[in-house]
Amino acid sequence: MIQPFQSGARLLDDIDNVRLDARQVGLWWLGQSGFVIKWREAVLFLDPYLSEHLTEKYAATNRPHVRMTEAPFRGADVRRADLVLITHKHSDHFDPGTVPYVLERVPTALLVLPPALMDYAADMGLEHSRLVPAYPDHPLTHVLQDGSRIVVHPIPAAHERLDWSPAHGYPYLGYVLQLGERTLYHSGDCVPYDGLVDWLRPYHLDAALLPINGRNRHHGILGNFTIEEAGQLAAAAGVEWLVPMHYDMFTFNTVDVAAFACHMAEHHPHQKIRILRCGERLILPAL
Repeated sequence: MIQPFQSGARLLDDIDNVRLDARQVGLWWLGQSGFVIKWREAVLFLDPYLSEHLTEKYAATNRPHVRMTEAPFRGADVRRADLVLITHKHSDHFDPGTVPYVLERVPTALLVLPPALMDYAADMGLEHSRLVPAYPDHPLTHVLQDGSRIVVHPIPAAHERLDWSPAHGYPYLGYVLQLGERTLYHSGDCVPYDGLVDWLRPYHLDAALLPINGRNRHHGILGNFTIEEAGQLAAAAGVEWLVPMHYDMFTFNTVDVAAFACHMAEHHPHQKIRILRCGERLILPAL
């Protein structure tokens, strides 16, 4: 099993103690599509999958979810969280084995999620008062104690379709985070669609966190950018740093990240990329 770059108390201490000025953002990859983001004193989680939920759920089936990378910590270990942002319902993004424990551990944390998941979250036992439905074209503002503002811009995601409905809006989302001078995009599970670049380009993104595992419906692998598509989107949207995600978690659904590095070097040599190990930190702007 792949061991995290750092884990447990060491990783949690790193999140707590890293020194950042107001122009900097820190991010740590938690594996799959999970990230911790820190700006000023605020800590945000995006799609944390920190349990063995899917391995246990599919253990006796013909599609076992064999974990490749050890979890860097568990939801019950979380010390700080202002916002937990969820992109869609699949358990490696909205993990029943992680999210309830984070919210229990940090009673002030709020959960941002697609409105289509409000009932699902309630069925999970999560308090309605802590759920924040996210709608594209309706930015969410979170004010810190010092008056600084985090602005969350929900962006539609196509997994493999947009699947918008009048009752529930978009069931799959990505998020652009405005953190002072820095802007980051987490796509969730997504494939290219007409208009996505137009959503993103105005934000002048410092970083895009994009899946690279592709899709193969015949094998039950749905709706993600291929390596080639991730590179094309970053180039078209004017992203400064491209950080790949959604690989090295389950043996049936991964991709060789070395192939991503080779592709980017050959086809997008001027695009900055950063391949993180689970539990590794990146500070933006990166030197």
